[in-house]
Amino acid sequence: MYIIKNRFSSFKLHFLFLFIFLLVQIGGLYAQTKIVSWNIENLGKSKSDSEIEFMANTLRDFDVVAIQEVVAGYGGSQAVAKLADELNRTGTQWDYTISEPTSSSAYKTERYAFLWKTNKIKKVGQAWLEQKYHLEIDREPYYCTFEINNKTFTLVNFHAITKSKQPETEIKYFKFLPAQYPALNLVFTGDFNCPQSHTVFNPLRKMGYLPILKDQKTSLKRDCVLEECLASEFDNVFYNSNKITVKNSGVILFYDKFKSLPEARSISDHIPIWAEIVIN
Repeated sequence: MYIIKNRFSSFKLHFLFLFIFLLVQIGGLYAQTKIVSWNIENLGKSKSDSEIEFMANTLRDFDVVAIQEVVAGYGGSQAVAKLADELNRTGTQWDYTISEPTSSSAYKTERYAFLWKTNKIKKVGQAWLEQKYHLEIDREPYYCTFEINNKTFTLVNFHAITKSKQPETEIKYFKFLPAQYPALNLVFTGDFNCPQSHTVFNPLRKMGYLPILKDQKTSLKRDCVLEECLASEFDNVFYNSNKITVKNSGVILFYDKFKSLPEARSISDHIPIWAEIVIN
């Protein structure tokens, strides 16, 4: 009887180990990643080393970073390189790509950037600025395709014109992009200067594109009023709900680490937004 019980216990133990092993293997097949998007105001030579170090510590726990408002002239590319270097100092290897200046007028032109952990995710091909609608969209979006566990998605990094200039006149062209790139799993991210509730996003919604955030303000006030420091619903991520599952999402209230809001605004006038996604 003792031998039978012992063998039965051994069988259960082996079964448990096998079950755990299979869970680990299956979990490893999930194409899951954490993305973050941040409009870092005037990311260029005006940012100090300590400010760039702060940015790196804010972004270090994510796999892919999309940045808007990189200075187009001297200092912009160098600031992104410094940020990548600081991220590398956190113990994980990062790589990055920076766009050419957008084709907008001189006082509006800027660059975009992507940074990613090379041990978590792979860049596929070359990143590119949108060409077809560069006349209709002031700061044409910047695309980059990434691969994780043999599944791909393409981030579309975008910074719209200001609210007073009616950003919906640009965003309306986004409804054509999924058909323009039918083979790509597009994920629109950035500063839209427009809330997700605006009707301009309805065509994308009808295609299955949903925002990760609702009723979430993402730009900073000049000063906090009655402990309210956020101003407008501008930043978001729109994903194809037929191809992607969002496990979690949120924002990073980085200004809480500063004594005052004006001091925090030396980093940026926007907060980072993030999502943990699974490619279906």
